[in-house]
Amino acid sequence: MKVCIIPARYSSTRFPGKPLALIYKKPMIQHVYERCEEAELDALYVATDDERIKQTVEKFGGKVIMTDPNHASGTDRCAEAARILNLKDTDFIFNIQGDEPFIRKEEINMLVNLIENPIIQIATLCKPISNKEELNNPNKVKVIFTNSNRTLYFSRSPIPFPFSCLQPPAFKHLGIYAYQNSILQQITQLPISILEKTENLEQLRWLENDFNIHISICHYESIAIDTPDDLKQINYH
Repeated sequence: MKVCIIPARYSSTRFPGKPLALIYKKPMIQHVYERCEEAELDALYVATDDERIKQTVEKFGGKVIMTDPNHASGTDRCAEAARILNLKDTDFIFNIQGDEPFIRKEEINMLVNLIENPIIQIATLCKPISNKEELNNPNKVKVIFTNSNRTLYFSRSPIPFPFSCLQPPAFKHLGIYAYQNSILQQITQLPISILEKTENLEQLRWLENDFNIHISICHYESIAIDTPDDLKQINYH
């Protein structure tokens, strides 16, 4: 079974109440939910710790799982939701963040096709980087991978570093994931790693503990909403 879980918390440092912010007269979480409904998935839930988000999702007909407010990441929240749902180890979990109101079914379906390969433990996406500003922005996570699309490393710095005149294509990581439930439960039990602490990227913990992460290249990037200014720009246009 393919289950999409949308982690959504109210208490964001940069944007409190973000999942309930209105975009074109709908709460953000509703946009994400409706986009995910269009993909090739069997079930869809919002995982939250806040009663206001729960009531909003139920009002538009969505399904909600209430989770612990102390989770450090959306991955941890997804793992708890999967346990509450009593999902099988072999069920596939799709982690789509609650601040991705413009995510498309095409990209989610790319994850579906990728994770169904039995040799792949974790699936994710990236897109080509087209300008130096994006390449040098530490808030844009970069990724490098092998010829078979197995990831080697994620970084906030430009990778690979252009020591020679050669400048190979660079790719930005898009933070949506798919994994079997058994893998999700394992990676959320791992202790925080040195690389994760250094770059503040949880996926480095998985690599450092020998989990394989495979990636597909897409050419569309959903507009994530991180701050109130991002929202103003969306609603203005």
